[in-house]
Amino acid sequence: MSGISVNKEEIEFLINLLDKYPLESINSIAKKENISYAKLKKLFDKYYEASKSLTVSASISIAKLGLMSYVAFLSVPRENIKSTIAKMYRNPFIPVAVPFFGFINGVSTVMYVPLEQRDKIDELLSRYSPNYEYYEVYAYPSKKLEFGKWEFSYDYALLLDILKRDARTPMKEIEEALGKKRPTIRYMINRLKELGILRGFMTVVNEEAYNRGFCGIARSLSKEFLDKFKEHEIMIGVIKPEGYLIEWYFSSEEDIYQKILEFSKYVDRFGIYYFDMFDFGIRGFSFSKAVKKDRKGYHSILDFD
Repeated sequence: MSGISVNKEEIEFLINLLDKYPLESINSIAKKENISYAKLKKLFDKYYEASKSLTVSASISIAKLGLMSYVAFLSVPRENIKSTIAKMYRNPFIPVAVPFFGFINGVSTVMYVPLEQRDKIDELLSRYSPNYEYYEVYAYPSKKLEFGKWEFSYDYALLLDILKRDARTPMKEIEEALGKKRPTIRYMINRLKELGILRGFMTVVNEEAYNRGFCGIARSLSKEFLDKFKEHEIMIGVIKPEGYLIEWYFSSEEDIYQKILEFSKYVDRFGIYYFDMFDFGIRGFSFSKAVKKDRKGYHSILDFD
């Protein structure tokens, strides 16, 4: 993490501001919130520029682009975890693959699978492990999804990758990457918004700031749990056929034993992510690698090995 020391209060303060003003300049945010520009600039340089602890990322409806979200847990011998993750990361449909120890020891992954390729998931996962389980997962609270398909030019794939990686990327850099002028790029962004594909922007804390994560699978969510953890870095997903996937991110410098006692009693199955065990990090989904350049949809999830 470039040797910086993460201050929880500082980083949460900056997250709240960036969630409120995701694309505005530091000077504009300082004026609107009546905050010292120098103080805000110092925090921004520390957590956004220097260490990349935070990123403002586009919130994209992958369902409207014809993609389904899955989480998988694979049993992999400890000595093969690093090589397995490296192999998985050659596939653009696997944006996340991290060491995982708990109800399965090995690797946990996130997969984005084109709607018409659901029947290929078992063949894909069996390439990495003979023992695995996977679940379709939706954001909580769940709602009926409308699935679309990829029907855009390749330039849109490049644009989505930029906005997902860092939505605060200067327009000049986007112009250079796409080879298009600012009015055209603004038209593309507005079109994605009008279609409900680009839903907004969110502040993401990377794995260097929170290098551990609890993962639990629960049959139900209690009010006690929702009340207790509403102020924490908790992510909840609805999984099929039933249940919930719950993730809690934190730093290894915190009291892990106490957190295990807090968290584990609310879930039926439990494990821990180790984001910093290797140097892979969280790669993120790449539209420019997953879609074909001829506007004919997605590559096969089995094309990459």
